[in-house]
Amino acid sequence: MVELTGSTALVTGAGSGIGRAVALMLAREGASVVATDLDEDAARQTAEAIDSQGGSSVACRLDVRSAGDHVAAVALATSTFGGLHIAVNNAGMGSRPTPLAEIDPDFWSLMLDVNLTGVFLGLRAQIPAIVSAGGGSVVNVASILAMAGRRGAAAYVAAKHGVVGLTRAAALDYAAHKVRINAVGPGFVRTPMIGHMDEAPLIASHPWGRLGRPEDIAEMVGFLVSPRADFVTGAYFPVDGGYLAQ
Repeated sequence: MVELTGSTALVTGAGSGIGRAVALMLAREGASVVATDLDEDAARQTAEAIDSQGGSSVACRLDVRSAGDHVAAVALATSTFGGLHIAVNNAGMGSRPTPLAEIDPDFWSLMLDVNLTGVFLGLRAQIPAIVSAGGGSVVNVASILAMAGRRGAAAYVAAKHGVVGLTRAAALDYAAHKVRINAVGPGFVRTPMIGHMDEAPLIASHPWGRLGRPEDIAEMVGFLVSPRADFVTGAYFPVDGGYLAQ
């Protein structure tokens, strides 16, 4: 069943990991996809993979810290495919463990700029276009650390908590315009972002007994942007192998 035929979706951080899996899933469900990434070559590779499978995609470079880049990506979606109906704000960054008092203020600002302000700037550009299209859906990729703390991750934890609050407030602002806005909370997922971490203790922290796969998150996103989730907005959904149930 191809549920998203006729829709246009924009995905940030689509060059690898969760973003790439989401972009490929949306295309399989029939959406035309604008694949964006700070690494334009990686975004283009995702778009080419979509096209090679019979989908329709276009790629562009997007630095989530740039309001202008978000506006340009939305303009590309509307000029190429006629509108915007779905957005997935996935792009983010992690860091090596650092106790709070040792965090450089400039690094703190960078983490919040990418992981929180980047989502705000995305929403700010995407929502008017989705409203103009008659409504649609946005999914913001938060984290299990939007609902829990972790040693050495104060900046990341603060930013991801902020993403959930931002999601809830935005959902209330635009419910009357038929724009549904939700957040997903991935557990630890095997992507380049955790490449520096020891996998064994991470696996042990998930009752399901494995790390997440990008496709696990993409499937939840697929549900949330589909007509099946028509009564779902302002919510946070962990996809974490039981991590937060402990």
